[in-house]
Amino acid sequence: MTLPARIRERYDLADGDPLTLVDLDGAILLSPRLSVADKLSAEIEYLRAGAGLSLEELLDGLREQRARYHAERLERP
Repeated sequence: MTLPARIRERYDLADGDPLTLVDLDGAILLSPRLSVADKLSAEIEYLRAGAGLSLEELLDGLREQRARYHAERLERP
């Protein structure tokens, strides 16, 4: 399917980008489909930037949390 250039540009679509197609009983609705990973990545980046954390600070916090989680699991009988 070929979409007009102005539509591709407006919605930042490239060749091969997945679309969702919905049949509305006489009309067809096409919408860009983002992967779950893309959505999660964007949300994490938004929250990271909003908190004023660098990527390294975020990763350090993740490492610390992972270490606490594993230490707690090992302490359980």
